[in-house]
Amino acid sequence: MEKAWWKESVVYQIYPRSFCDSNGDGIGDLNGITGRLEYLKELGIDVIWLSPVYQSPNDDNGYDISDYKAIMAEFGTMEDYDRMLSKAHSLGIKIMMDLVVNHTSDEHAWFVESRKSKDNPYRDYYIWRDGKDGKEPNNWGSCFGGSAWKYDEGTGQYFLHLFSPKQPDLNWDNQKVRKEVFDMMNWWCRKGIDGFRMDVISLISKRPGLPAGAVGKSGYGNPGCANGPHVHEYLQEMNREVLSKYDLITVGECSGVTVEEAKKYASSEGTELNMVFQFEHVDLDGGESFKWNHNKIRLTELKAVMSKWQTELAGKAWNSLYWCNHDQPRMLSRIGNDSPKYRERSAKLLGTCLHMMQGTPYIYQGEELGMTNYPFTSLDEFRDIESINAYHELTEKGIIAPEDMFDYISYKGRDNARTPMQWDNGPQAGFTSGTPWISVNPNYTEINAKEQMEREDSVFHYYQKLIKLRKENEIIVYGDYKLFLPDSEELYVYMRSYKGQKLLVICNFTEKEIVYKIPEELKGRRGRVLISNYGRNALEQSITLSAYECAAVLY
Repeated sequence: MEKAWWKESVVYQIYPRSFCDSNGDGIGDLNGITGRLEYLKELGIDVIWLSPVYQSPNDDNGYDISDYKAIMAEFGTMEDYDRMLSKAHSLGIKIMMDLVVNHTSDEHAWFVESRKSKDNPYRDYYIWRDGKDGKEPNNWGSCFGGSAWKYDEGTGQYFLHLFSPKQPDLNWDNQKVRKEVFDMMNWWCRKGIDGFRMDVISLISKRPGLPAGAVGKSGYGNPGCANGPHVHEYLQEMNREVLSKYDLITVGECSGVTVEEAKKYASSEGTELNMVFQFEHVDLDGGESFKWNHNKIRLTELKAVMSKWQTELAGKAWNSLYWCNHDQPRMLSRIGNDSPKYRERSAKLLGTCLHMMQGTPYIYQGEELGMTNYPFTSLDEFRDIESINAYHELTEKGIIAPEDMFDYISYKGRDNARTPMQWDNGPQAGFTSGTPWISVNPNYTEINAKEQMEREDSVFHYYQKLIKLRKENEIIVYGDYKLFLPDSEELYVYMRSYKGQKLLVICNFTEKEIVYKIPEELKGRRGRVLISNYGRNALEQSITLSAYECAAVLY
């Protein structure tokens, strides 16, 4: 397998609004990030994925961009950005920018021009259509609820927005649009950035004729825009015009991606992207109501999905590994156990299970501390457009009862991941000296970076060790993967193999004690425990695993 620095790296996602506030306005900013870079250096990460910091009206927390070459005033200035980039590089940390080019803000100069008249030069930068029978052009629904079309009285046509009405979709079939995007990307690359995480990049190519979609419970049709007819052609063009000219890390957020599609997006031939984010494992607890439920992910199903991506991409494309990000609730509260008794063991188990697999691991801010979901008590505590819109739409239509819907958005809502980073046990968890834009989780007095950095057996130091092990053992990066016990709802056991070495990873996802016998093929071989959340030094042929115990053993 061809080696590459981005395969051997560990990425840390920063959600700037919630990471660290340097000026007391309650909103995290670039100078706050700069001031915490030594913390990330100590953790051992290689790359920061920075969620959007561009100029934005903030309808969707920065994923609605009005100027790609300017910094959001709340976050600071371009000088602040340059200083952060320079300091990160001096510490050996790379910066990966969030590229949001399926859509812009409706306040972007291109769209301001586009809506002026049907013959404006920028009209075809976006997707405009006439209505049909006095209604929308088709039945497509938006990801944030309601129709995916908004009527514009100025020209009597509708524009497409797969997300918020303030996020009109760009028309990627227009070569001028693609050139504008590539020019902007080159501008950032010349500045010295190290890569791009590409937001909903699998949606950029719409189906010809924009046909109606299958109607779901919401009453709207599924746009079915994922993996459209020209998406690979456009990404190969992007690769030729931008990506191939620099030594970058690239990852595409690809909703609706299959293993077969991922082999095209992230082909080892390097014609498109380095890797993709797939969502199969975090969609396992979905259902008819999208994600709004209290379903639990079954371990057998999780193992099947994770193992499929491990084995079927092997040698053909590269995996990205993640549990958490800004769009998911805290995984510790979702498939782990966030009770005080088991929280740290469970957090270490989740880290071990993921970081010992093949692929580039992504850590979401606070995951290395074992941060948990927020205990919401009222709707006005929410800030996320998706959760708020879903609550109103599904309760007002009588689809879900208000008390149930509140329970669901509290459990699955994106704001769980967006509460401020917990730095210490002082006021507002050390995040700000002002009033935070979203409430701090009240458990910050027990869960915070200062306490964990001072304690040797903390989740922080465990993650630090996981990262160090990946740098010291090629088998963790490049080894093959084999699953054991696929039918067990309690144990996740797999083995990695590389150049005669074997790495056995054992994870007990329950509170029960479970007896486990190591595989026949390892009997008689002497194993060395690389990491264990119970401090286990050796592994016998038959062992009794305690609640949420995990170990990785090298043979």
